[in-house]
Amino acid sequence: MDGRQWRSTIAAAQAGDRRALDELVEGWLPLVYNIVGRALNGHADVDDVVQDTMLRAVGNLDTLRDPDSFRSWLVAIAMRQIRDRARRRTADQLDDHDAQGAADFAELTVLRLQLEGQRKEVAEAVRWLDDEDRQLLSLWWLEVAGELTRRELAAAVGISRQHAAVRVQRMKARLETARGIVRALDSSCSDLGRVTARWSGQPDSVWRKRIARHIRGCARCDGHGRPGEVVVPAERLLVGLALVPVPVGFTLSLAFGGKTAVAATTATASLSWSAKVIGALTKPAVAVTASATVVAGGAYVVTQPSEDRPAQVAPTALSTARGPAPPAPRTPSRSPSPSSSPSPSASPSPKKEKKPKNLYGTVVDVADRAPDPDSPPAALPRRPESGVTSSGGPRTAMNHRGDNVTFTGQGYVLVRWQILPEYRPGGLVMPAWTGLEGMLFHVASGGGRRMDDPTSADGRTSSMGGPDIGYTVLPEGAQQMWQNEYYYLDGTVTLTQNERGADYNITVAPSTWDAVTEDITVGPDRGAIRYGLVRDDGKDSAPVPQYVTRERPADAATVPQRSEV
Repeated sequence: MDGRQWRSTIAAAQAGDRRALDELVEGWLPLVYNIVGRALNGHADVDDVVQDTMLRAVGNLDTLRDPDSFRSWLVAIAMRQIRDRARRRTADQLDDHDAQGAADFAELTVLRLQLEGQRKEVAEAVRWLDDEDRQLLSLWWLEVAGELTRRELAAAVGISRQHAAVRVQRMKARLETARGIVRALDSSCSDLGRVTARWSGQPDSVWRKRIARHIRGCARCDGHGRPGEVVVPAERLLVGLALVPVPVGFTLSLAFGGKTAVAATTATASLSWSAKVIGALTKPAVAVTASATVVAGGAYVVTQPSEDRPAQVAPTALSTARGPAPPAPRTPSRSPSPSSSPSPSASPSPKKEKKPKNLYGTVVDVADRAPDPDSPPAALPRRPESGVTSSGGPRTAMNHRGDNVTFTGQGYVLVRWQILPEYRPGGLVMPAWTGLEGMLFHVASGGGRRMDDPTSADGRTSSMGGPDIGYTVLPEGAQQMWQNEYYYLDGTVTLTQNERGADYNITVAPSTWDAVTEDITVGPDRGAIRYGLVRDDGKDSAPVPQYVTRERPADAATVPQRSEV
């Protein structure tokens, strides 16, 4: 379907021709339905998003200057509506409870297009992708099928064609991982059966990671295909694949002042008009708002003003075993800057006057130097321990944005990192410490390695990523995390996982001085990459965590980077 072939129809519809408008809606509805349906995987909101897309397209048709660009213009509107829908979802909707009665688009694709074998596997694998990947795949699928061009795909996402190529490549890699999961679940692996014994059957990111982890270590599940079968790349399977037909009974109603178009598909797939009108509009709808901004090249949808997020920087070189770069200048993060504290709940001036009285800790808002891996750490000062309780129990894994744990008491806390660039690299939004009452110090780093320590012989790959899968990028000024980070709390504080963009998990647990000391003193001679690092000076001038605040913001991801509280 090419927009240029519709030039005369579009021009006539812009001039007010009712028949041309009807023909336009009828002709392009299947494309929009496929994009939205696949991006939302048949969620109950599909009909509404399709309707909103066509509503805005018809209502703003007179603003389209070049009829030849109609297809890319329409696809861009559809993607904005999809992202707007993601921003509007409530906490209940995030659980997709309202989607239980909706048609699974993967299943519709299989049934309507009568897919079998590996084509069926590709369709079913879509269920295992995250929202961002499904949105991109909804366009790439149509590109491979010949319905879109790469230029139109890039324009719809709002990135360059070069960046689109990178993002598509990463999405394809995750799609292949998902295909492996579909294959494995269809196998007779008894070990996988035990792994998934408590799985509800609904695909999600937690089980995707668990099953993928099993596959990588299982000889039965890690095969590239069944005996005698070659796994065909997804793009070859999708070439020339037809659009999924719009379901029988799907109703689309549009009203724009004097222009009205109402389309309903029938059992014979013909289009008829009804008198139903969705609203009495006296003038064309306003164009799609610019608030659906996509950052990091479309990696994720903005839910806060851009100035509320830490700046993203290019990946730095991996740390080396010897001769690390000199440390950056240690500049206080609380230097006056009107743009550095955009929180909507700004503190009144009297509170600002009191802040210096409660100030403690040192500044750590710089990319710090990796120590000599063979040098044992300094002695860890012993602070009073009456015990720390956690709202998440003795050990909590936080895998999703919004997961949080509140710690209370006097003692040590462990935060263990797992960064997953193989699933989704890019800008990482750090976890945040909020609602602090008392004092919180960053006392030590351990686990035998920093997350940017090389894990490949050529030194180009680490837990932060590599040239083949891309890199996880830290916000400007963020310290490079170690596998295990240790903190000392005297009071209460909430730690929130802010995953958005790059994929990561953190495991948190109360700890002890003895456990911290044992961890950081394990060195390269015992299998670690490096000894740990002591940050605590035993005084109130010890460093404090980054992204910490005494406030309780609605969205912890908006906490500005500060190292003094």
